[in-house]
Amino acid sequence: VQLVESGGGLVQAGGSLRLSCAPSGSTFSINAMAWYRQAPGKQRELVAAIHNGGRTTNYADSAKGRFTVSRDNAKNTMYLQMNSLKREDTAVYYCNAGGIVIRTGRYLEVWGQGTQVTVSS
Repeated sequence: VQLVESGGGLVQAGGSLRLSCAPSGSTFSINAMAWYRQAPGKQRELVAAIHNGGRTTNYADSAKGRFTVSRDNAKNTMYLQMNSLKREDTAVYYCNAGGIVIRTGRYLEVWGQGTQVTVSS
């Protein structure tokens, strides 16, 4: 199972981006998904999480009111809509998912390869 991310890029401050994350490979029954980010010289931090079939979401204080995490269960895809972007949002954004690999019945936690988000002033 791999997580494939897309949607990063360069945007001016105040602009918007939407990130996407979807699993590929073996069929994967996902329990929870989350977005993390890591800026240069800083630790990786949680940005937003979604679980309970998409009914429950959690956000870092820095993301509240500006970012929205959502999930299309039919497509097994998670999104992060980022509005009013600031320079301090510049980071590599990583997708994370935990769930059961159908073929093996085992729990697995998977990370995406990361997608760069750069916010210019």
